[in-house]
Amino acid sequence: MDADLALVVGLIIAVFSVPSVISAITESRAPRVAAIALIVGGGMVVWAVKEHPGGYKVDEIPNVIVRVIGRYI
Repeated sequence: MDADLALVVGLIIAVFSVPSVISAITESRAPRVAAIALIVGGGMVVWAVKEHPGGYKVDEIPNVIVRVIGRYI
């Protein structure tokens, strides 16, 4: 898995886990699965940033997402 793909997948996992965390907290239950998904997504993002030479800048992220989607569609 290359760094661009890991970044995009990690961001998707992290973004989709946020509503689950909010839902669990509002319903007074522990957000176990959502927390694990958030950790996995965050870990993938951190790994991608470390593996990419020079890291990623915030303004590069939309271009990386479009490039990865274009590569696999």
